[in-house]
Amino acid sequence: MPIAINGSGTVTGISVGGLPDGIVDTDMIANNAVTAAKASGLGISMVDQWSITSDNNKTNGQTIDSGWERSDYNFAQIGTGMTESSGIFTFPSTGIYLLMSQHAMNTSAGYAGVQMRISSDSGSSYNTISYGQITNTNNGYHHISLHAIVDVQNASTYRFQIQAMNNGNVQYSGDSDALRNGVTFI
Repeated sequence: MPIAINGSGTVTGISVGGLPDGIVDTDMIANNAVTAAKASGLGISMVDQWSITSDNNKTNGQTIDSGWERSDYNFAQIGTGMTESSGIFTFPSTGIYLLMSQHAMNTSAGYAGVQMRISSDSGSSYNTISYGQITNTNNGYHHISLHAIVDVQNASTYRFQIQAMNNGNVQYSGDSDALRNGVTFI
């Protein structure tokens, strides 16, 4: 029976429960989309988050290097995840990564901030890929957020670090129960 809409707006030719099989099969569409995504190799294969659990007091150019832990509050990483040693992060595999960091700082320095830095030569030299700072800090807490995208072409040689950028001693604040200073890798 053909499907028809008459002048009064009623539909005939369709049974309660929807269209007949083969016309629009949402299960088939969803299964095909999932299969295509898996076959393409595209998609999110790794999500990881790290934060510092204790305050790091740093001057300009120093790596935020102590108290790092994988976030263990309301989240477990997806995939292999990053490895960390003294504030230097190693990537688990090649690919395009989104890096997002946030920083709570307590200082009276004239300016305070951080640089997200990447190395492609096992940490011999680093380049800044994103940075931010605040000025006229006047004793108190301040916050910045950064993000960057990096193409990790060799997981055995690429490294990542967060470096202090300031003109005086700055407390980069830690917390073991929430992310105050840390980075998310996707």
